[in-house]
Amino acid sequence: MAILQSFLLLLSLPFLFTLIYTKKMKESKRNLPPGPAKLPIVGNLHQLQGMVHRCLHELSKKHGPVMHLQLGFVPLVLISSSEAAEEALKTHDIECCTRPNTNAARVFSRNNKNIGLGAYSDEWRELRKVAVREYFSVKKVQSFRYVREEENHLMVKKLRDLALKQSPVDLSKTLFCLAASTVFRPVFGQSFSDNKHFSEEKIEELVFEAQKSLTFKFSDLFPIPGLGWFIGFVSGQHKGLHKVFIEVDNFLNHMIDDHQKQNQPQDRSDIVGSLLDMIHNQEQDKSFKLTIDHLNGITQDIFLAGIDTSAITMIWAMAELVNNPRVMKKVQDGIRSCIGIKKERIEEEDVGKLQYLKLVIKETLRLHPAAPLLLPRETMADIKIQGYDIPRKTLLLVSAWSLGRDPKYWKNPEEFNPERFIDCPVDYKGHSFEFLPFGSGRRFCPGMASAIATIELTLLNLLYFFDWKLPEEMKDMDMEESGDVTIVKQIPLELLPVLIIE
Repeated sequence: MAILQSFLLLLSLPFLFTLIYTKKMKESKRNLPPGPAKLPIVGNLHQLQGMVHRCLHELSKKHGPVMHLQLGFVPLVLISSSEAAEEALKTHDIECCTRPNTNAARVFSRNNKNIGLGAYSDEWRELRKVAVREYFSVKKVQSFRYVREEENHLMVKKLRDLALKQSPVDLSKTLFCLAASTVFRPVFGQSFSDNKHFSEEKIEELVFEAQKSLTFKFSDLFPIPGLGWFIGFVSGQHKGLHKVFIEVDNFLNHMIDDHQKQNQPQDRSDIVGSLLDMIHNQEQDKSFKLTIDHLNGITQDIFLAGIDTSAITMIWAMAELVNNPRVMKKVQDGIRSCIGIKKERIEEEDVGKLQYLKLVIKETLRLHPAAPLLLPRETMADIKIQGYDIPRKTLLLVSAWSLGRDPKYWKNPEEFNPERFIDCPVDYKGHSFEFLPFGSGRRFCPGMASAIATIELTLLNLLYFFDWKLPEEMKDMDMEESGDVTIVKQIPLELLPVLIIE
């Protein structure tokens, strides 16, 4: 297979060099951002081996906060300073708010029928309004509070049994299941553990594989008619992408079919039921008509992004707390002194009193944004950022990971220190451009309120009822990362719960 790919590349070399020469002539007339030297054909791909966000961070330290790279034939500009991010995501938001038309985006957006990967358009704006109204608004998030409280109560009961047996807990799995449970009931109208179509393990694997499949494919980076597609086909990239999508689609269709079965009890308070009602009862003369593809697109966004990112943040928070006993003691002392030690069940009202817990979450999001590189945008017009020319059809990547570690904005940036946010106006709502775990502008993550509500309540339950320590056979916490679009803790987080509050 490798020989065949090499042969095809050799056949295309004359054509490739012609394209490269033409492109170089055009670029020489522009004031492009600085960047590392580029190799013929591959550009800078050889410099992105390993964890891409870390590779880009190291390159940006050498070449500046607005850096130009070439991924095969595709120009890319990396943004890694607050000033440049503000220009890209605020000043030029309208020119930079679409998504690149990659293979994964076409497939998973269902030809622009979802929010996360769909191209910017009138249809996209209308779809986002529907999604916000039905799931992401503050009012809706508050209406699902009882789900978060009940699922956390069930989690605490299971952890209490394990604590009494002095059994270590796989918190990575526990927190994924908790995050999934808080999504399944509002969206699909059924419990995560009661789902009859896929096991919990299969769903976790499916979410992980779907995230991996969103990366660039050969045909995205070498869009030569026929060649890129053929090599992607031979290498199995296209087959793998479509296989994962079909599994996701089958899962969503099963969940929707359950709602449409005759004589099936319906709970129209869940998102699928509500959207099905909208589809069946919408006015025929409306310019925007909601379809089953739109429904699949919205539920897919919540399913793939809402579960994974919340779980990742909670896992990193617990890992950092165990690694930093001073912070762990301070946050637990604050929680228990504020709430008391006789509370049988935590409610969301309790969260509002706990400012230091909120600082711990902010610090976790700063050091460990679930998506270290915000999903790529594509420029729809020629623009300037920090005085540099950014041509139309350029990929734009903002490194939330680099922003959160910039010593210009953060003292001792590698240190886990929640106190840095005391009396600090910086927040994660998209207006502080040195801190963008949820993005900013038209592509700001609509699920922020839901994610924060889940993270706050879950961490409060874990820290109120239990102390946590490493299992006896473990001496140190491994903090290595793994992943592509989202970055998880490479080794699952295993801790021993010690029951404190009966």
